[in-house]
Amino acid sequence: MSPSRRRAAVAYLVRRHLASERRVCRLLGQHRSTQRYVPQPPELELQLVKRMNQIAAKHPRYGYRMVCTLLREEGFEVNRKRVHRLWRLEGHQVPRWRGTQGKKAQGDASNAAWNLRAIRPNQIWSYDFLMTRTDDGLPVRILNVVDEFSRVAVACRVARSIGTRDVVATLDVAFHQHGKPAMLRSDNGREFISATLAAWVFEHGVKQAFIEKGSPQQNPFVERFNRTMRNEVLNGVRIPEQMGHLFRSKWAGHSGRNGPPLDGVASRGREGGRKEDGILPGTTSLTTFQETPCRDNEPPCARSKKSSASASGRG
Repeated sequence: MSPSRRRAAVAYLVRRHLASERRVCRLLGQHRSTQRYVPQPPELELQLVKRMNQIAAKHPRYGYRMVCTLLREEGFEVNRKRVHRLWRLEGHQVPRWRGTQGKKAQGDASNAAWNLRAIRPNQIWSYDFLMTRTDDGLPVRILNVVDEFSRVAVACRVARSIGTRDVVATLDVAFHQHGKPAMLRSDNGREFISATLAAWVFEHGVKQAFIEKGSPQQNPFVERFNRTMRNEVLNGVRIPEQMGHLFRSKWAGHSGRNGPPLDGVASRGREGGRKEDGILPGTTSLTTFQETPCRDNEPPCARSKKSSASASGRG
């Protein structure tokens, strides 16, 4: 047993059994001079601890390894283990990084499509983002909004970045063109659960339904529409920087009279859509899509093929 541990043992027995130090030292074979010895740190170590504390105060995110490197650069001949021992004796500790404290998911399975079903048009709209990249490597976000009963894509916004205000602007135009839905179904994306969007839809008398976290199959209609758009427009195609040109060229001839409808565009709707046009009354051809904000000239509306919740969950 080392002398320091013997000193600790003597101190414990004196405190525990109220015995004299002389008697306990005699029982343990500890010299009294050794017991009362107080080690004095050398002057170099005092300077080292002082400088280490100064660095730790100036850089609170530095750990003992970084502090050891800085001390060596300043001329102190110390190794990492010695700095670590002094670091712990001084009680230094790097504060834990807690990350971004964002709003947590608030959805549950009761808001799934099979629990809340749309039985009429404009009752439930679902919306979600689709991600892709142009051939210059920059990201592109596509916001699709789908009427779950009629399968009509009431809005489609394409931009490099789409935030909460852009979502509000897109929904505002869709509300004026197609009327207000009773409910909006979405996942727990930060744009959808934001307080700004919640306050805006509350003012318009629209409810929000959030699906369970990590369960896209509970929002199948917009997921199915996103899969159709990805399969028939985005996959296997080098997307140019002019995104509007892509949509005009890929969708042209597949939504009007000159060709069959796309896999995700039905030829007849529950509301009596025009079969010969392949689009619903009140919508525009997909060939007129432009990469512009959803203000006065809104993107076209398409209809996705009706599918069950289980089949669309695979999209």
